[in-house]
Amino acid sequence: MLQSKTSLTIEQFLAQPETDLNYELIDGQAVAKMSPKLFHSLIQLTLVNLLKQWHQNQGIAIQEWAITLKRHGKDWVPVPDVIYISYNRLGQNWLQDQACPTAPELAIEIISPGQSFGNLAEKAVDYLKADVLRVWVVDIHARTITVFYPDSVPETLRGKAILTDTLFEGLQLTPQQIFQQAGLPESEQETQ
Repeated sequence: MLQSKTSLTIEQFLAQPETDLNYELIDGQAVAKMSPKLFHSLIQLTLVNLLKQWHQNQGIAIQEWAITLKRHGKDWVPVPDVIYISYNRLGQNWLQDQACPTAPELAIEIISPGQSFGNLAEKAVDYLKADVLRVWVVDIHARTITVFYPDSVPETLRGKAILTDTLFEGLQLTPQQIFQQAGLPESEQETQ
């Protein structure tokens, strides 16, 4: 995909051929996402698997699927690291090879090298304004998950703190469980 000085429409952006890199449409520009490293990919896979075990065919848990949204009144096509969208929001029989056409219940972003928590917190707020109901920002180095809500302050969980949410009935996870299942080396905090 070529970078352009002219603004791309959502149609032009979505019509671009697939490449080895993922791009997001931000303010009319195709912006390349960072290539995931090993720990990032392991967390991503673990979260998808845990969400699939929980939802038992009530929706889709998937990594790196573009979503068509609005941000600041403009077309926005982010590619979250993981999303969960129920069949209530996206019909069970919907099966098209295109970007997700509606906001999911959950978008998960994993902080990559070169990214900051602050940048992803801003992105989380943009997701919430675009009708995503929850956003999790995962910090591999701090071993935390920060949950963003549309109607209250974010909550940061670490260690054995249980992540529960009335939106995801029956889902109970801890940051420690996620990082251990991903097979990541223990942090100093976990060994103390």
